[in-house]
Amino acid sequence: MARPLRVTFPGAFYHVTTRGNERKAVFKSKRDRERFLEYLESATLRYDACIHTYCLMDNHYHLLLETPSGNLPQIMQHINGAYTTYFNVKRDRSGHLFQGRYKAILVDIDEYAKELSRYIHLNPVRADIVQTPEEYTWSSYRAFIGKQKPAKWLCRDFILGYFGSKVSSAQKGYQEFVNALVSEEYESPLEQVVSSTLLGSADFIAYIKDNFISAKEPDKELPALKELVPKASMQDIFKTVESAFPQDEALARNLKMYLCQKYTGKKLKDIGMQFSIGESGVSQSCRRVAQTIEKDKKLKKKIDRLEQQIYMSKMKT
Repeated sequence: MARPLRVTFPGAFYHVTTRGNERKAVFKSKRDRERFLEYLESATLRYDACIHTYCLMDNHYHLLLETPSGNLPQIMQHINGAYTTYFNVKRDRSGHLFQGRYKAILVDIDEYAKELSRYIHLNPVRADIVQTPEEYTWSSYRAFIGKQKPAKWLCRDFILGYFGSKVSSAQKGYQEFVNALVSEEYESPLEQVVSSTLLGSADFIAYIKDNFISAKEPDKELPALKELVPKASMQDIFKTVESAFPQDEALARNLKMYLCQKYTGKKLKDIGMQFSIGESGVSQSCRRVAQTIEKDKKLKKKIDRLEQQIYMSKMKT
């Protein structure tokens, strides 16, 4: 199974969701939900998590979560691991409770704090469980609008701060903001997620790519990484190879195919069109180059230098 790309740093915000295995219920009783909330509280105490909003459905949950210490994996291991142990012991079962790995989308919070909190709080309405979000007990919404006492660990102030400095007026403003879409069809803010990983403005996505993604090594198990890392252009590769091997046209041709396949993200068909050959021809040529490099240490060193040049040109794009 492909791994999700995790970008972690102090102060990061995430929309986190996890579904039950085979979409089965993970909360079967009031006590289950209460115990899960206890694990959210212990995550704030032990791992410095900041829970801004939450919603517990039957077979999944949503969190808007901040990580002041940049430790998302530890936080989620605690929450999901502790709850799974509780659930399994209580019901004399074993094995996975949640479906695969949790999904965590890194969020440009200045752009999406309000929209994501509304999306999370309207989950029970969209699922036709209740008609209004304040009817639903197992979300943070009632605490946001003053209908129930907020848990000490719930971080309401950040989002309510968008609606005023006075608590009562901020609560009223937030309630009006959420209720404006109770009966309306609207596009989920998650429709704008890039590569299943990032949600934010173009500047935010560029910042994350430049500072946390571009330098990562290619990894076949991280498809999101392949989509997000900058790609080298075929023209840059052609120029680099031609300057390094001006006297050996046959080797240069094969190296161009090999490096284009490795660094541009282009399909074999598109690469082949540049050389007037088919996909199988490109594949065979790349395989021969790889075998030659393995046997020829001198050539390997030269190719390593070429690849470093290509990497540097990629970083400038």
